[in-house]
Amino acid sequence: MREEVYYFDKESGSALVLADTFDFLEKIDEESIDMIFADPPYFLSNDGISCSGGKAVSVNKGEWDKIDSLEAKHEFNRSWIRLAKRTLKPNGTIWISGSLHNIYSVGMALEQEGFKILNNITWQKINPPPNLSCRYFTHSTETVLWARKNDKKARHYYNYDLMKERNGGKQMKDVWMGSLTPLKEKKYGKHPTQKPEYLLEQIILSSTKEEDLVLDPFVGSGTTCVVAKKLGRRYIGIDQEKDYLDLAIKRLQNS
Repeated sequence: MREEVYYFDKESGSALVLADTFDFLEKIDEESIDMIFADPPYFLSNDGISCSGGKAVSVNKGEWDKIDSLEAKHEFNRSWIRLAKRTLKPNGTIWISGSLHNIYSVGMALEQEGFKILNNITWQKINPPPNLSCRYFTHSTETVLWARKNDKKARHYYNYDLMKERNGGKQMKDVWMGSLTPLKEKKYGKHPTQKPEYLLEQIILSSTKEEDLVLDPFVGSGTTCVVAKKLGRRYIGIDQEKDYLDLAIKRLQNS
């Protein structure tokens, strides 16, 4: 597909890019990114059902959320992580979110591609949808892996003091609790896997400084960029779906 800068913020030098993630990652300057947050496809679109607003709904998100095999899923994860690593500064870090459908592949791919996993964050949702089949425990958590390059010289940034302050004067633990994405963050439109702003706020504040450059290779509705802008960070967001980028632009222009 043809690549283009779909939205450019002259004030901060930030951009949303309409492109295939794999192609555009190869064009980003080497070791230019301070932090990456990625919410890649979970590959859970299997024609099943879930619950939303008290109603049974299809779990299918789109063709981008389907994969043919376990091997193809893992190669997908290794490939984009390999490309993302090239863009990351020596002391930069990467955060990747996922559920049981993809996070084990992501964790293995990180280690295979030369990363050291720093933390395994458990995001516990206080208001998860019920399990309609009543044959499993309710799925109420997702995992966010935090990693840096596996280099003994690497000195990743962690704002320990701020995280301690945000946690009432105690060390921040690796279990974070909060609600699903509130309706007020979806007023310009919806994305099937949209993350809440408070989650990205904690991630960005903990591992970046003002003016740092944040990359989201699967930007979707733009939560990473919206929060980065609010916190005085620069951003690059990539997606191949115009509709999602249009939604992200509305959010950015009204944030």
